[in-house]
Amino acid sequence: MAAPKHIVVFEHQKLLFNTNDKDDMLLYQTLMQYHSAYCPYFKLINKGVQFCEFVGVIQVGSTLIEVLPKADVQGETVWRSFLIQMIQQVYKFNVNHTSEAQLQLRKHSLLDVYFQLFVHEVEYLLHMGLIKRYKKVENNQTALKGRLVFSKHLNYNLVHKERFFVNHTQYAVNHTVHQILYKTLCLLQQLNQSQSLKSKINALLLYFPEVDGITVTEATFDRLVFDRKNAHYKKALQIAEMILLNYHPDVTKGKRNVLALMFNMNRLWEQFIYTLLKKQLPHFHVKSQLSKKFWQPSQGSTATMKPDIVLTNQTTNETFVLDTKWKNLNGKNPSPDDLRQMYVYHNYYQAVKTALVYPGLSSNRLGGTYVSIDNNDLSPYSCSVIQIATADTFKKWKEKIVDEVSNFIN
Repeated sequence: MAAPKHIVVFEHQKLLFNTNDKDDMLLYQTLMQYHSAYCPYFKLINKGVQFCEFVGVIQVGSTLIEVLPKADVQGETVWRSFLIQMIQQVYKFNVNHTSEAQLQLRKHSLLDVYFQLFVHEVEYLLHMGLIKRYKKVENNQTALKGRLVFSKHLNYNLVHKERFFVNHTQYAVNHTVHQILYKTLCLLQQLNQSQSLKSKINALLLYFPEVDGITVTEATFDRLVFDRKNAHYKKALQIAEMILLNYHPDVTKGKRNVLALMFNMNRLWEQFIYTLLKKQLPHFHVKSQLSKKFWQPSQGSTATMKPDIVLTNQTTNETFVLDTKWKNLNGKNPSPDDLRQMYVYHNYYQAVKTALVYPGLSSNRLGGTYVSIDNNDLSPYSCSVIQIATADTFKKWKEKIVDEVSNFIN
């Protein structure tokens, strides 16, 4: 097995390969093959790839490519930690059974953290005791149990008078949920490069009960139903879904498998601010992607608009609209398209104020007012530009975001 290799890049950065290096060219060829099967995470350039607005990790064989967000001068250690904690907040992967110190966020990649979280969740489930479910089973039995499947009984047991081919109900741990977890553990055993996790994964596979193999698709997870009995499985299954559905085995060689856990940074930034404001602004109704119709064609479906975040004051009923943009303006004005979009939100949502929210090198708010249609005066509509700088810690960064938005709406 090739020695593990860890490459760290930032979003929109180029990664060039040495054409004289055999390992480099094999990695480049695998990425090209992966890109040809539809991959929005990067684009191909001469002798390399250029990453887009997606961040996360791509593991190709034993090589891990870590793509981090980049909005200011902070280095990879800070942004790795911030990215992991943003994802944990948005997707509710809170660390209940271990502390952040144990996870060593500053030393591990996002993939390591997901593997650790999954292992901790399965350890917790085994400690609590795996649940049993009723499952319909068809097989040969030495006793008549359940309903006799007559056609198959004749086919299988014509010369075995002591057996019965029956359809019966079995109350056991061998059901879909455990089959998914076991399949994920087997994949982790193959992909994991952390020595500290290796023994834990092997131990879990040793103690995990024997279950049937399963082919996992999106439909497999869509069919899962959670109730009081299995609600504590949800977090482990969420991580299992991300890992299994983003794994692409190399069926031709079996050596350069690809696992990509990537997140659109624009969407992540929007959801991060939404979850933060929803929790920290109790006197406001905070809605995400609140849809409204704005154009009806004579034939076909209606066109709709969806601002990122709509805040409504529960006392005054005043409405504020925010659109989040993950990019650094670098002293420039917002794009005309973004400003036109905010103008429309004023009309359709009767917003008191609107604002575009960006990350920035420093925190500041720039006010701006739309010009009236006849260009002779200013209209009553305004759109502010809020830029929010990062902080020393993730906690301070969250507090700064809430403070900036609170100052704007108040």
